[in-house]
Amino acid sequence: MGKKLYVGNLPYSIDDGRLQSAFEEFGSVTSAKVISDRETGRSKGFGFVEMDSDSDADAAINKLNGAELDGRAINVSEARPQEPREGGGRGGGGFGGGGRGGGGRGGGGFGGGGRGGGGGGRY
Repeated sequence: MGKKLYVGNLPYSIDDGRLQSAFEEFGSVTSAKVISDRETGRSKGFGFVEMDSDSDADAAINKLNGAELDGRAINVSEARPQEPREGGGRGGGGFGGGGRGGGGRGGGGFGGGGRGGGGGGRY
């Protein structure tokens, strides 16, 4: 099985194809992906490359870590598994309910109930 590599400090002009071609010199590349901002589509300056074999991946790390790619010294290392995130993101939801941090109070819904429990409209 292959090895997944983290590639940091990428020039913002790099795309998936250019990233892949930089690593193909060291062996078969299974995938290459530059991570981009969901909103703007602009590169975040890092990506991941999956090499077909561990030995090819190790050779790429040894030769490319600190090497210059389009004017920037890139960082190449073995990718670590993503840590599980705590808290599950923002609470709330619905119209007007999000962005307050949530924390188990009320539901989202229309207007985002910040009162927790209790029903509106009672006498």
